[in-house]
Amino acid sequence: MDLPRSFTIRESSHRIHNPIDGGKLATLGAALRLRPGARLLDLACGSGEMLCTWARDHRLTGTGVDISRVFLRHAEARAAELGVADRVEFVHGDASGYVADTPVDVAACVGATWIGDGVPGTVALLRRSLRPGGMMLVGEPYWRREPTDQVIVEACHATTRDDFLPLPETLERFAELGTDVVEMVLADQDSWDRYVAAQWLNLRRWLDRNPDDELHDELRAELDTAPVQHVRYQREYLGWGVFALIDR
Repeated sequence: MDLPRSFTIRESSHRIHNPIDGGKLATLGAALRLRPGARLLDLACGSGEMLCTWARDHRLTGTGVDISRVFLRHAEARAAELGVADRVEFVHGDASGYVADTPVDVAACVGATWIGDGVPGTVALLRRSLRPGGMMLVGEPYWRREPTDQVIVEACHATTRDDFLPLPETLERFAELGTDVVEMVLADQDSWDRYVAAQWLNLRRWLDRNPDDELHDELRAELDTAPVQHVRYQREYLGWGVFALIDR
């Protein structure tokens, strides 16, 4: 049980595996006004940057769960680097089935709502770990501009136009799920660039080091098209945000 190797190659240098950069992650942590000692569960935590930096900056404790052994090794190293290894733990496993043993103050899935087969299922999963009155964090794409054809949809890593909603409808969906949206931090085009463009250098360096690898031709073809696809489609049409929710 692990992520496809191509994914860990593509994001090998990333501390944050979504288009929120470190500054916006810090802004979100401050905006939530979390009390010291609050407990956070981060499902599909990746390399653990949110949990580790918030443990340092806001004295949180918590658990991160991810399917990638590679990213969890990065997370444990980051916890040691920031001096918070005694306040956070990381679990290798399928986040789609993970429920905290003890209810937590914040339950998060920032950019991986496929673990719940979409936003409604992910909110339902997070609720199972949350104390009454606790907060959920959900990271989700939305349409900055509505796509006009299927080429744009697929270039933004969607299957149909209905996979994502415009921002107002995204907030309406959270309300329909019985939650209040109490904060949000949105990626901008620059933070999209930092997430996506960093993948290109990772790919190129890996290709140079591994000319005979079985993935070489596939990733070479990806690098041939990825930069133009990003600036033509994803950068222009696809937004992304983290939304803080409290049940009504």
